[in-house]
Amino acid sequence: MIKQITIIGVGLIGGSLGLALKKAGFTGKIVGAGRREEPLQKALELGVIDEYYLSMEQAVKKAELVLLAVPMGAMRATLEAIKDHLQAHAIVTDVGSSKVSFIRDVEQVFDDLTNVVPGHPIAGREKSGVAASLDNLFQGRRVILTPTETSSELATRLVTSVWEMTGAVVEIMTPEHHDQMLAATSHLPHILAYSIVNTLADKYQVDEIFRYGAGGFRDFTRIASGDPVMWRDICLANQGAILDILDAYQRNLCDIQKMIQNSDGEGLYKAFDNSKKVRDHGCESDS
Repeated sequence: MIKQITIIGVGLIGGSLGLALKKAGFTGKIVGAGRREEPLQKALELGVIDEYYLSMEQAVKKAELVLLAVPMGAMRATLEAIKDHLQAHAIVTDVGSSKVSFIRDVEQVFDDLTNVVPGHPIAGREKSGVAASLDNLFQGRRVILTPTETSSELATRLVTSVWEMTGAVVEIMTPEHHDQMLAATSHLPHILAYSIVNTLADKYQVDEIFRYGAGGFRDFTRIASGDPVMWRDICLANQGAILDILDAYQRNLCDIQKMIQNSDGEGLYKAFDNSKKVRDHGCESDS
């Protein structure tokens, strides 16, 4: 039985984890940590955590599980801040959207990765901050763990059990495959949403865009309301995989552009029909 979990970075994901564990009946202590007191105090008021510290030493010294829920650009500094204060048996995991870069950061800071289990919950909202936390955010959602070659089975099982308490479905894959899949299914759509909003804002009045934008536009661009710091860091952390999928997307977009230029109705129909069939089949398979 885990007696203390420390969450470093009590925002949407860290806060939702705290709420979900409490809802599931977790009886241990949930400690919050971060650089600013205001969001930690808010987390305490909302019942997300039981106590908090601005000192990393105080926050992790009694923790059996430490979860890093900070932006990718802050991972290495956070690892350095906790390195010398962890218990020998403490397990470290994270919720970052790029696993190869996280493992690289860990390897540069820690001598031993036995108790490190990288992870990533495939869940979120366009809202950020602890006030947006939900106790059911992970219910039925996938959490991907990417253990390193030296991650212990015991550590992996413990992290798995914690996520399963929240109602999540845990899957294991390699860090490289994770980064390729997330670049395609999460990072690319966010980049496109940011890009289309900027494109239209440069060409039209903002109030006109949203006055005449139909439901499809609002649905597609909803994720452009995400945390820009987080998405900046994700783009830099998963640079290679994102550039690969962007190249593929640009080639496909150029093909569609040529079809429109050439009034190629048959080609457009085939492209759109194929997309519809692929999406419909994927949605049916996942239901």
